[in-house]
Amino acid sequence: MAVAETQLYAKVSNKHRSKSPSVLLESLLAKGFPAHIAQKALVATGQKSVEDAAKWLHSHCNDPSLDDPIPQEYALYLCPTGHLYNCLQEFWKESKRQCGKNRAHEIFPHITLCDFFTCEDQKVELLYDILKRICNSFAQRFPPTISLSLHSSTSYLGFFVGDSDANVLKEFAVAFSSEASALADCHVKPCLKQLHLTLAHKFCPHHQKTLEQLAKYINPEETCHWVAALYSRDMRFVHYQTLRALFQYKPQNIDELMINAGDFIYVNPTQQSEVSEGWVIGTSHQTGCRGFLPENYTERANESDTWVKHREYAFVPASKFSTQSTNEPNVKLNEEFRNPVMSRSVTDVLSLQLSQNTSLRRGVLVMRHGERVDQVFGKSWLQQCLTANGKYYRADLNFPSSLPKRKDSVKHFEHDPPLSSCGVFQSRLIGEALLDQEVTVSYVYSSPALRCIQTAQHVLQGLKLDQKVKIRVEPGLFEWTKWEASKAIPNFMTLTELTEASYNIDTSYRGNIPLSSLVPSESYEEYVSRSSAVIKEIVTACPSKGVILIVGHGSSLASFTRPLIGLPARDSNDFAQVVRKIPSLGMCFCEELKEEKKWLMVNPPVKTLTHGANAAFNWRNSIMED
Repeated sequence: MAVAETQLYAKVSNKHRSKSPSVLLESLLAKGFPAHIAQKALVATGQKSVEDAAKWLHSHCNDPSLDDPIPQEYALYLCPTGHLYNCLQEFWKESKRQCGKNRAHEIFPHITLCDFFTCEDQKVELLYDILKRICNSFAQRFPPTISLSLHSSTSYLGFFVGDSDANVLKEFAVAFSSEASALADCHVKPCLKQLHLTLAHKFCPHHQKTLEQLAKYINPEETCHWVAALYSRDMRFVHYQTLRALFQYKPQNIDELMINAGDFIYVNPTQQSEVSEGWVIGTSHQTGCRGFLPENYTERANESDTWVKHREYAFVPASKFSTQSTNEPNVKLNEEFRNPVMSRSVTDVLSLQLSQNTSLRRGVLVMRHGERVDQVFGKSWLQQCLTANGKYYRADLNFPSSLPKRKDSVKHFEHDPPLSSCGVFQSRLIGEALLDQEVTVSYVYSSPALRCIQTAQHVLQGLKLDQKVKIRVEPGLFEWTKWEASKAIPNFMTLTELTEASYNIDTSYRGNIPLSSLVPSESYEEYVSRSSAVIKEIVTACPSKGVILIVGHGSSLASFTRPLIGLPARDSNDFAQVVRKIPSLGMCFCEELKEEKKWLMVNPPVKTLTHGANAAFNWRNSIMED
C-alpha cells in the first residue's frame, strides 16, 4: 500500500523479522486462494504478512484485473536517513511553498541505482535474496560518507556524487543487475551515468535563484546512514495522475466510484475530455475498480505515494551491515523531523527575502467567479423562475432573491447568468478570508459577465472595501468566446444599469479592449494574444503597492498568469483540460520581484474552498409515498 514519506527511512528494530515469502504463500494457498492471485497479493503488499495480503485480496475482490498476469515494475534506490534526510525534507517543504510543486516533489530524496524493470510475481523472492547477498558483499567497501556537490541549471538542481564514491555505487548497481538478470530473468539497467540526488527538476527557470538560495543551506556532510531500498509500482498507471481522496464519497449511480478519505485514485489525463465538469473518471488504488467521482473531493498526490517498499538494507558506520525490516519502527511515524540548524537557516533566508520585498511588492490575484446559477440548475434555469407573464420568482433558495433591473429583456440573463445564493456566500467568504490575512486590495478588475461583477462586489464586501474600491469592468477579461454556447457575445448589462443596481462600478474607466471588439468563436491564438495584452496593460496601469484583484473565468487563471511570469501559452488541448478542473473561486497569485524585474507565482493568500453537492429534496415523494 501507500508509503508515507515520514516512514520511508525511519530506523527500525530488527527483533522480529517477517516470515519468508514462501511461508506466506503457503499460508495463503492453505486458505484456498489460487497461487497466481496469492502471489499477486503478496507482491502488492511488499510480502510482509499474510494479514496484509488477505486484506488486499478482500478489498480487490471486484478488481477486473485480478486475474491479469501483469507484473510490477521495480527500482533500486539509495536513500538518505538521519540529519541529511531532515535537511532535505526542509528543502522539499520550503521549495514547494515558495516556488510551487516541481517534478522532484513527486518522489522522496534518493540516488537512483537501477532504472525501473519488471519482474514476474513468482520470482520477486529471488530479488530479495540477491539484494541481501550483494549488500553483504559490499558492506566493507561502502563509503562511510558519500561526497556530494551542488549542481544547478535552468531546469535541474541537485547534488552530484563524487567520482570515487560513485564508482563504488555503480559497481554495486552492476552486481545487482547482473544477478537479477541471470537468476530472476529480469532486464535490469544499472545507472552508469552521473549519479545524483535531485533537489528540484523541471521547475520554472525564474525560480532557479530562489531554489539555489535554499539549497545552499543544506549541508551534504550532515550525519547520514544510506539505505538500499527496493520499490515497486503498478506499471499500468505510470503516466497517470495520482489523486488523494479528501472525503468519503458514496456512489449515487452504478458507474460511480466508492472512495474513502485517504484513498488514492489513478486518473488518465487524456480520458477526461468527455467527462462532465466537476467529475473525473479514475481507478482506485485500494480496490482496482474504475468509475466516476467528484473532482473537488480529491487533491493531487505524489507519484511515489502508491509505491510499495519491499526490502531495505542499511549501510551503517563502522562498516557494520544490518538488515532492516519495515514492520516495527521505533520512532513515531507521524512525528515531523526537523534539523534545528537547517530550520533556522531557512527561516533566516525567508525573513531576509520578505524584508527585502515587502515594501516593493505588488501582487496579482486572479480569481474565477463564484457558483453561477446555471451551474446548479442547468441552462434552462430562467424558465424555472418566470411566471406566465414574465415575472421572476425564486423557485429554490439557491436562486438569487432577485435579478438586477435591465432595460432590455430579462431573457438576456440566460446567456449572462448571475451568481446563485451559494455563489454570493462563497464570494463574501473569500473576501473575509482575505481580510483575515490582511491582504490589501488596491485595484479590482472584472470581466463584463454579471457573475464576475457580482463576485467582485461580494469579495469587496467581505474585505470591507465595497465603498472604497471601485470595480473596473474590462471586456478583455471575458473568457475564450469559442466556449460560448450561444455562439454569440452575450448582451451584458451596461455600466449605467450596473451602477443603478448598486454595484460600485468605476464609470470613468475605459477598457483596454472595447466590448465591440470581442468576436464570437475566436481562435485560441486570438484569445491568448488578447489575454496577454490585457494583463500587461493592467499591470502597467497599477504601479502602486498592494494587490490587483482580477475576477474572471476558469480560463483566466492560466491565460493571465502565464504571460505575467514569462511562460508560453499551453497547447489548446492541454489548456482545456486544465480549465475544466478549476472550481468556483479557484485562484492564482503572482508577486512582483521588483529588483529582479520579474513576477513569481506563489501560494494564494487564502486556502481553497471545497464543498459538496446538495440535491433537491421533495418531502412528499420521499416521505409520503410508498
